Amino acid sequence: MRTWTTNDEGFETFLQHLSERGKAVGDEVEPRVRQILKDLRLHGEWALRKWSRHLDGMPSEESELEIPLLQRRRALDKLPEKVRLALEIAAERIREFHARAKPSSWLTIDPCGCLLGQMVRPLQRVGIYVPGGKAAYPSSVLMNALPAKVAGVEEVIMCCPLSWSDPDPTVLAAAELAGVDRIFRIGGAQAVGAMAYGVSPIPRVDKIVGPGNAYVATAKRLVYGEVDIDMIAGPSEILVVADGSAPARWAAVDLLSQAEHDEQASAILITPSEGYASEVAREVERLLAGSPRRQIAEAALRKFGGIVITRDLEEALGIASRIAPEHLELMVERPLELIDRIRNAGAVFLGPWSPEAMGDYLAGPNHVLPTGGTARFSSPLSVDDFLKRTSVIQLSKAGITQLGPHAATLAHTEGLSFHARSVEERLEKTSSHSSPPSPTP
Repeated sequence: MRTWTTNDEGFETFLQHLSERGKAVGDEVEPRVRQILKDLRLHGEWALRKWSRHLDGMPSEESELEIPLLQRRRALDKLPEKVRLALEIAAERIREFHARAKPSSWLTIDPCGCLLGQMVRPLQRVGIYVPGGKAAYPSSVLMNALPAKVAGVEEVIMCCPLSWSDPDPTVLAAAELAGVDRIFRIGGAQAVGAMAYGVSPIPRVDKIVGPGNAYVATAKRLVYGEVDIDMIAGPSEILVVADGSAPARWAAVDLLSQAEHDEQASAILITPSEGYASEVAREVERLLAGSPRRQIAEAALRKFGGIVITRDLEEALGIASRIAPEHLELMVERPLELIDRIRNAGAVFLGPWSPEAMGDYLAGPNHVLPTGGTARFSSPLSVDDFLKRTSVIQLSKAGITQLGPHAATLAHTEGLSFHARSVEERLEKTSSHSSPPSPTP
C-alpha cells in the first residue's frame, strides 16, 4: 500500500483521484445505457427480452421472467437452519431499527388560530435493485425491502440478475422474509428502465432504490424524473482512523473487507503513528497472500488504497471529513470523545470491536450508504426514502385577519395581483360574514 504524509506533494492529487473514482466508468457506459433505455421506451417487452437474452443469459424468448411465489417459499423452507437463523436475526434487527425512525403525521394550531400540519404517507409501489452478477447478496434484499415495508409501501418489486437455471436460494429466502411482493430475474440498465417505465410484465414503480454496477447507477441517474431514486451508489469504500491501540491485523482485515468487493473499491488507513502504519501494511500483504480474491483486492489497493500519516488525530479526523467516506471506522481508545468532530460519513463504527462488516449484515442501520464523497450532503437509505409528506393548512377568520395583509403585501411585491386579490377578497368580508368553523386538530 502506498503511504503519504499530509505534506507530500502527491497527497492532494491522491485525494482528487479519490473524488473522481467511478466517474470515468460512468461516462464510458452512458451511451450504451441510453441505447437500452430508448429501446425499452420504443419496443417495451420485446426490447426487455432482447437485452435479457443478450446481457443476462436468458435462455429463450419464452422464458418466465418472474420467480413464482411457491419457489420462494420452498427456498426459505429448505434453507440450512444456521443460514435461516442468521437471516431472521438480521431481518428482526433491521426492521426494529427502521421502525424507531418512522415519522408520524401531525397537526397543530398556532397562536393565530391556524391549523397546520403534515400528512405522512407511504409510496404505493417501489422497485428494489439487488446486485447479483459476481455474488449473491441476501443482505441487500433485507436492507432495501424492510424499510419499505416498515414505511407501509403497498407493493415492493425486486429485480436481480438471478441465475436462470438455479437462482440463489438465500436471495429468494431473504425476499420471502422481507415481504417482497414480486421478483424478476432481470439485471442491469434494462431492469432499471423496466421499473421506471413499466415494461410488461414489470409494473411501473414510484421509486427505485438499491446499489448496482456502473450500468445500474447510470440508468438510475438517467431515469430520475420518471421515478424517484435513492442515490447514485458508487464503488465501496472504507476509511479507518487509528491511534495504534488496536491490533494492526484488525485494521488490515477491515481494509481488505472493502477492497475485496471490486477493483474500484477504496480502502484507506489514516494514523498519526508511522510504526503502526508499517505494521498494518505488512499485515495487508500477509492476508492477501492467501486470499481467493487477491487479484481484485490488489487492484483496488493499487488504484484507490493507501495509508496517510498525520501529525495527530485532529488532523486525521479533518481529512476523514474531507473524504466523506461511505464507511468510517474510529479504531481508537475513546471513540465517543471524537464522534462530534466527524462532519461527513455514511456510517461511523466506534472502537475496535465494531468491524464494518457488522453494519453490512445485521447491526440494524442500513448498509445502503452514500459513496464518492456524497456523504457531505446525503444520508443512508432509511424509512424516510419510502414516505412522502403532504402539508395541511386551514386558516381561521382570526388567522387570515392577522396574517392576510402581510401575504397580500408580499404578493404585490412579486407582481402577482390575483394572489393578492385572493387574500384581500376574504379580508373585505371578515367583518360582515361569519367565518367557517374554527379548526380542530
